Formats: sequence, structure tokens, C-alpha cells
Amino acid sequence: MKLPNNKKVYFASDQHFGAPTPELSAPREKKFVAWLDEVKVDAEAIFIVGDLFDFWFEYKTVVPKGFVRVLGKLAEIRDSGIPIYFFVGNHDLWMDGYFEKELNIPVYHDNQEYTFGDKTFLVGHGDGKGPGDMGYKRMKKVFTNPFSKWLFRWLHPDIGVGLAQYLSVKNKLISGDDDVTYLGEENEWLIIYAKKKLETKHYNYLVFGHRHLPMKLTVGENAEYVNLGDWISYFTYGVFDGDTFEIEKY
Repeated sequence: MKLPNNKKVYFASDQHFGAPTPELSAPREKKFVAWLDEVKVDAEAIFIVGDLFDFWFEYKTVVPKGFVRVLGKLAEIRDSGIPIYFFVGNHDLWMDGYFEKELNIPVYHDNQEYTFGDKTFLVGHGDGKGPGDMGYKRMKKVFTNPFSKWLFRWLHPDIGVGLAQYLSVKNKLISGDDDVTYLGEENEWLIIYAKKKLETKHYNYLVFGHRHLPMKLTVGENAEYVNLGDWISYFTYGVFDGDTFEIEKY
């Protein structure tokens, strides 16, 4: 994709809307909608890189209650012609066609490659990547199994959504959340993963969420690992202007 003059590409992740309660989440949702209103002015594309919701599950005819302002703003921006790319995270990995049909927003369940101008990107949420975190990796296989999703759909939404929201907040093995303390370059699984990916193919930017820590680190020749932070503690996002990628705070 060629990036026109004065246009930018924006990246944001880990909003976890709905947590810890809808009432406490509401101010963060309004802040994110305000950010979307600002960036749509010069956005060539917008990437939502996982965990927009703290829980999301699509029944055949039902989706979780709430998030009207966020969904409405995404629909407005997409209808204006600005591409939006949505990556599922470990909290909203049960996407199943709603965003594509209702919002015309493509949904990705794994890393994707992009080129903007002469810069190459690898983009993904980052959960379950790299070494370690074996407990979560096993749980993810269970949760993404079609039979497991079929069984869950038989729970009444009031029961299923309520149970899942509780576990999403309380059970860190299920949620896959890590301690949000920087562990050092040699111990950060996503940094290790990024370096491993560069052994087989070069990217200028490897962009992930999941860790909730805003980071930008050189991991190879003309290659940077980027973690986008979150919209809980940091309210950070990534912006690429055609030449450089920066982490900024809203």
C-alpha cells in the first residue's frame, strides 16, 4: 500500500472494554472514541491489534450487550472509506463473522504481513507466541476448538457471558495475561519471538499488543520490535507516517 502525503497508519491494542465493570469501563470507551475521531482526519488505515473487549462471544443471533459508542464509531469510520483491520486477542478470540458482516471490517486470528511505502510490517496480537506460557497455550487450544465453542453456545447468554466475564478478569491462566513488568530483553517472550521471525524473513517493524507495555526496541538491522501498550494504564498507540514509527500517548 502506498502511503499518500500527510496520511498516517494508526495502531492500538488492549482496550479491554467491559473490564472490570461496564460502569468503570465507560470513561475509557469514551476516550478511545475521542481518539478515533481525531485520527480519522489523516488516517490511511487503522489497526485494532487485539483485546478490544475484555470478553466477546458470538452466538448465532446474539452478541454481548454494550460497546455501542465504540462499534458505532468504527462503523462510521469504515463507511467513510478508511480501512480498519481487526486482530483478535486472547480475550476476544471468539469472533465469528459479526465484524465482517455488520461493520465490513476484516478479522484476523494470526499474524499478517503488510507493506506501507518501502517499509514492511508483521502485525499480530502476540498471545501464545514465543517460548513459555505453556498453560495458556494449552487452554487456547481448548477454547478455539470448534466443539468447545459449540458446547458453549448451548449456555444461555446470561449464564455464558456472565461466567466468561468473571473468568476473564479472575483467571489469569485462562486470560493469558502476563505480569506487566518489563522482564528484560532476554526474558520477554515476544522480543525473543520477533528475533526468531527475523531469522527467516526481514521486517522493518514487528508490531504486537498483549504485554500492555509500550515498547520500541531495535531487534535487528533496520528492524524494530514494537509493543503498543494499552488503554488501561498507558493510553498509548502507534503511528507510522511513512518514514518512522512512533509510540504516542493520548
